[in-house]
Amino acid sequence: MKIEGTGLEGITIDLARLDEIMDDLGLVRAGQWDYERATYDRKIEAKGDIYYLRVPAYAVEGDVGGRHAVMKLITPLLGKHYYPHGVEYGEGEVFPSAVVDTSKNLLKRLSEELKKVQ
Repeated sequence: MKIEGTGLEGITIDLARLDEIMDDLGLVRAGQWDYERATYDRKIEAKGDIYYLRVPAYAVEGDVGGRHAVMKLITPLLGKHYYPHGVEYGEGEVFPSAVVDTSKNLLKRLSEELKKVQ
């Protein structure tokens, strides 16, 4: 599920600063990157199911591996994890309102934090 209208799309920010802000909000990059892009994840558990809020970004300058990059954020996603297949984002997925609300609130906080450093 795409979560649009967050105000995050198109924001550019230094990778090191982005990592700090994301980490403070519990969004983890860990191994979710290559030299051109990164994904920040937040695991959300509800009623025995696992969901992931994902905030993707790609490098517009430099590369992620060198830690000297400027990143551009794109539309966040909410997906449901299915073992052993992975995360599905399809429009046919049904997400509990509490999970959607938690995700939107977190993205609002992220947007507010990013505005402070723009």
